[in-house]
Amino acid sequence: MPTDFYGRVMMVFQRYGMSMLQGAGTSLQIALVGTLAGCIIGFAVGLVQTIPAEKGDNPVKRGILWVIKFILNAYVEFFRGTPMMAQAMFIWYGLMPLLGINATIQQAAYFILSINTGAYMAETVRGGILSIDPGQTEGAKAIGMTHVQTMLYVILPQALRNIMPQIGNNLIINIKDSCVLSVIGVAELLYKTKAAAGALYMNFETYTITMIMYFIMTFTCSRILRWWEKRMDGAENFDLATTDTLAHTSGMTHYPDPKGKKEDA
Repeated sequence: MPTDFYGRVMMVFQRYGMSMLQGAGTSLQIALVGTLAGCIIGFAVGLVQTIPAEKGDNPVKRGILWVIKFILNAYVEFFRGTPMMAQAMFIWYGLMPLLGINATIQQAAYFILSINTGAYMAETVRGGILSIDPGQTEGAKAIGMTHVQTMLYVILPQALRNIMPQIGNNLIINIKDSCVLSVIGVAELLYKTKAAAGALYMNFETYTITMIMYFIMTFTCSRILRWWEKRMDGAENFDLATTDTLAHTSGMTHYPDPKGKKEDA
């Protein structure tokens, strides 16, 4: 048995490193799938929540829209207002057996994390849509675009850039919070860590390795997402496309005046 801390850490990694790496891979996989599916759910819910109910609409349409929005709001508030650990226990040990749903633990983990992320993303998307200048929507309607067309071609491309940091934040949170799913037996990183620590009675050394693994995953994902955000920003300087050869598109142009000075055109 090594007497120094570094030696004990290396001993733990040699014995259980492969098992912990497999758990880290499971954590990352669940987080990626849950975040992607959660974003899809969030976009769908956020779009429906922003559908305007105008006075001239059919009363039946307004009534149906109110019911749908009420159900979606209840979903968002419930999953944002309860811990994911309780949700996992409720769904895996209660709801799925009650409904006769035969799913694996991995499939249940994907589902739990997806609907939890979807609730948070719904509010993010709604806020991102409402942050866009209302004049954009008015201009789109003025040229005859429907609500769906306005969202797809005018509002969402701008809102997506605004909410990209939050999408990345949700991914990083999901990588860490996937450890909650160990309560239903998901063999992710923390589950593997508990097994290694219990076998060797080396909690400090084992959890040191686990924290380093979590940090590597979250730091790498955050750098990739930062790069993606910069790519979405585009070039810092650009020329406007125009067919008018007399129009100057490269900024302020200076013309000499009779006195030898320059004026801004």
